[in-house]
Amino acid sequence: MNVYVRQLARSLGNIGVPVDVFTREYREDAGCADMAEMIEDISGNVRVIHLPAGAPDAPMDSFFGLLPEFLEKMQAFTRRNGITYRAVHTHYWLSGWLGQAFSRWLDIPHVITFHTLSRIKMQSRPGEREPMQRQEVEEQLIASADRIIAFSPHERDAMARLYGADANRIQLAPCGVDLGTFRPLDREESRKQLGLNGDKVLLYVGRIESLKGVELLVRTTAQLDTCEPVRVLVVGDDNGQDREVDRLRELADTLDVGESIDFVGRVPQDELPVYYSAADVCVVPSFYESFGLAALESMACGTPVVASRVGGLSTVVQHGSTGYLKSWRCPEAFANSLEMLISSKSLQHSMGLAARRRAEDMSWDKVAEQIAGVYETLAKERSASGTT
Repeated sequence: MNVYVRQLARSLGNIGVPVDVFTREYREDAGCADMAEMIEDISGNVRVIHLPAGAPDAPMDSFFGLLPEFLEKMQAFTRRNGITYRAVHTHYWLSGWLGQAFSRWLDIPHVITFHTLSRIKMQSRPGEREPMQRQEVEEQLIASADRIIAFSPHERDAMARLYGADANRIQLAPCGVDLGTFRPLDREESRKQLGLNGDKVLLYVGRIESLKGVELLVRTTAQLDTCEPVRVLVVGDDNGQDREVDRLRELADTLDVGESIDFVGRVPQDELPVYYSAADVCVVPSFYESFGLAALESMACGTPVVASRVGGLSTVVQHGSTGYLKSWRCPEAFANSLEMLISSKSLQHSMGLAARRRAEDMSWDKVAEQIAGVYETLAKERSASGTT
């Protein structure tokens, strides 16, 4: 979600749409700086406005209670600077609550992109739990937002089925990828930078939590039957929330594949292309993905993907062309496709070329133009109705 907001804002700015991104201040000196010190210019037309609300280290489960205070700060900032906004675009349910109140205060359209929805998450994996408060707020936002951005037909249909969404207010618009940053790099040089030897390399990139299915990747590694050694790189962390990394390390040791799996931790965004380019295959074993940005980034780097056939992944990955989609979430099914890919250089090469071509049709510039069109349409509709 952070990548989406940053890249979309920059691309909107590049096509002449000014953007202010409001976010909660988290620095230790929050509230001690004047307003000028809270404004961060990230490109010509894009600013990040840091506003204090609550303690800088407040836990995430307390954020909902901080929203009224944050809303007051947004309103005060807008009044003080005499800003006229034409639309509000929010992300996730917490900012959605803010955006709905802020848009009503300004009498402008509200657009929302959820990225994940609680009821879809709970349906995707047995045992998944989400607060009732979140479910209720999401339902209210889906009923009241002027436009909802869905990444895929699957997400749109799930909104209608689980939340009673009006399909006429849902706009399909995929994520994008930065084709300048995410591009094919020399594989051998990339592996040299990462200190890898001649092993076949499987890569996972993303948060490490149960919904992402990293356990399936660990179990799949134990099932692989290949002539060459395989190295698995797991990029990302669990934010120290539930020590999922520790559990997965223990599982890997139990399955006797601990020495084959490297838990790399979090990697800066601009270093990820080196990992994607070094890999033979990117594995996305999620229980659910509203889109699957890691799959698209991998494809932009010319690396094929083996992924679960869930959510938006079936829109991103073209089965049999840019990788494989697995309907069965079992180690044997994933291992079979991975073995085919890593044992055939020609198949890996042809899929890598097709993956890059597919990614070139999904640049952030194209996404920004589509989203800007949504803003413009809503603003014109609001103006024509005589409400602004």
